[in-house]
Amino acid sequence: MNKVSVLVVDDASFIRDLVKKGLRTHFPGIVTEEAVNGRKAQQMLTRHRFDLVLCDWEMPEMSGLELLEWYRAQEAHKGVPFIMVTSRGDKENVVQAIQAGVTDYIGKPFSNEQLITKVKKALARSGKLDQLAAQAPTRAVLGGTGNDSLAALTGGRPEAASVAPAAPTPRAVAPAPAAAPAAAPATSKPAGKGQGQLRLASGTQTCIIKALSLKEALLVVRRGEPLPQVMESAVLDLEQGERAETARLNGYLHAVAAFEPRPDSEWLQLTFRFVDSDPQKLDYLSRLIAAGTAQRHYSPGA
Repeated sequence: MNKVSVLVVDDASFIRDLVKKGLRTHFPGIVTEEAVNGRKAQQMLTRHRFDLVLCDWEMPEMSGLELLEWYRAQEAHKGVPFIMVTSRGDKENVVQAIQAGVTDYIGKPFSNEQLITKVKKALARSGKLDQLAAQAPTRAVLGGTGNDSLAALTGGRPEAASVAPAAPTPRAVAPAPAAAPAAAPATSKPAGKGQGQLRLASGTQTCIIKALSLKEALLVVRRGEPLPQVMESAVLDLEQGERAETARLNGYLHAVAAFEPRPDSEWLQLTFRFVDSDPQKLDYLSRLIAAGTAQRHYSPGA
């Protein structure tokens, strides 16, 4: 019996590694291959038949949407599941993908549970999930997601909660005097070069941009629950110009620290590392940096 095979297409090696690791951990019998862009994927799909394609949208040379349109035009691939994994979550983009014949849609950043749920649904629809179950232990394919590295890297909260200590440690929770909440002075919002939207698996929040380069961004966010995690996958949305051109920059949290030198700091400082290699996104970043993240493009401290 041939093994179930999946093609992972993304120009960011970090994302490809996350997806492959998650699939191999949850589906021990699965075979994963990768392509760095749509053009490479097209060449591989011409030579080989895969049981599932997980594909990014924004890539150099050939986009995920262009690959999907070509893929559905091939008679041999019309019934094969194709899942778009992308930071493009706008309604018009979803409609475009549906019209082109996409099977399902995963928005970045995603949790391990979201990824596995979508993949299981697609494989079940094509009859391949039963084949995987016959090749590997039933618990691994049909059971829980487990504590794999993808959950840690993408901020999979259910897995993190299962290994958390029963009671918070002194380091995790610093007891405060009873009068502290009422007596604490109001903290003004940190100043910065501008604002953006940081998307994590747990939700979206406004962030203040303290510094920006082609490799990373230094961000400040209001502290909340759950706390952001180091190596957590994320998307940074930035707008520029009068037309509000939006760049969706994929990356991960390289460092998380208190913005103020005290344990109950209201603000957190995050180092966000970019993983995209798309020339269009790099050009956008270059223009943004050259403009000094101009004040007219943002609302500092708003």
